[in-house]
Amino acid sequence: MDIVMLGELAINGALIGLMYSLVALGIVLIYKSSSVPNLAQGAMVMLGSYVVLGYANIFNIGIWYAIPLALITMFLLGIGIERVALRRLAGRPIIMILMMTLGLDIFFRSISMSIWGGSARPMKIGISDDPLFLGPILLNWAYVIGAGVALILFGIFVLFFRTRRGIVLRAISDDYTASWSVGISVERGVALSWAISAVVATVAGVLWSSVQGVDQSLSSLLLKGVTVAVLGGLDSIGGAVLAGILLGIFEGVASGYLDALVGGGSRDLVVAATLIITILIRPHGLFGRHDIERI
Repeated sequence: MDIVMLGELAINGALIGLMYSLVALGIVLIYKSSSVPNLAQGAMVMLGSYVVLGYANIFNIGIWYAIPLALITMFLLGIGIERVALRRLAGRPIIMILMMTLGLDIFFRSISMSIWGGSARPMKIGISDDPLFLGPILLNWAYVIGAGVALILFGIFVLFFRTRRGIVLRAISDDYTASWSVGISVERGVALSWAISAVVATVAGVLWSSVQGVDQSLSSLLLKGVTVAVLGGLDSIGGAVLAGILLGIFEGVASGYLDALVGGGSRDLVVAATLIITILIRPHGLFGRHDIERI
C-alpha cells in the first residue's frame, strides 16, 4: 500500500470518525448531565431520519424545510422519554435504567419498521457526489461536511457546559439527592439532556443518511457511538472528538489492509476489539473521570 493510499484511508477515516462522534455526543451529553447510559441513541438517529423524510412526504416540502420540523419533534420526544419512561426510575439501580434505554431502542426500531418498512430511502440534502481533491487524495464531501458539523456542535456544547444551565446539569449528574436538596429540578434537567440528545441524533441521522440512505441499519451506529464514548470517556465531550478521530483512523487503515485478506468485515472487528480492550485496560476512557463505573 503506497503512502497516498495510506493517507487517503487515514484522512477519510478521521472524517468518518468525527461523524461517529456525532452519535457518541448524544450518549456523552446524557451521561454527562444525568449519569444515565443511553443505549437508545442509535435508534434515535434512525428515527430522526425517518421523521425528516416523513414530514417531507406528508407536507410535500423540501428536506431543508422538513429538518427544523423534525428537530422540534425529536426535542419534544426527548422530553417525553424522560417524563413517561425514566422519571419513575429515579433513584432505582442503574441496571434498571440501562434496561429501559435498551427497551426504547427495540421499541423505536420496531415502530419504524412497522410505519416505514425496511427498504432504504435516499436522503438528498444537496451534498455533491463529486469527490474533493486534496492533492492526490480523494475525500468524500459528505464526510467533510459531517466532520465540520460535528466540530461545530462539540464547540457549542463545550461552551454550554460552562453556562449556569450546564453547571446545573453537571451537579445533577454528580448527585441527584444533593441536587434535589438545594432546589434543583432534577426532572427538568434530565428531560433537557434527553431533548438535546434527540436533536443531536437527528442531525447525525440526516448526515449519515445523506451517505447511506435511510433504513434500519442506521440504528447499528450505536456500536460505533458507544465505542467512541467509552474510549473518549463517558463524560468527556473533548474525549469523544479525539476518540472518534482515532477510531476512524484505526478502522479505515485496518480495513484497507485486512479486507483483502479476510474478505471484508474488518471494520466491525476493529470497533469491537477497541471497545473490549478499552473496557479491560482503561474503563474510564482517555479523559473520563476515574470514578465512572463500568456498564
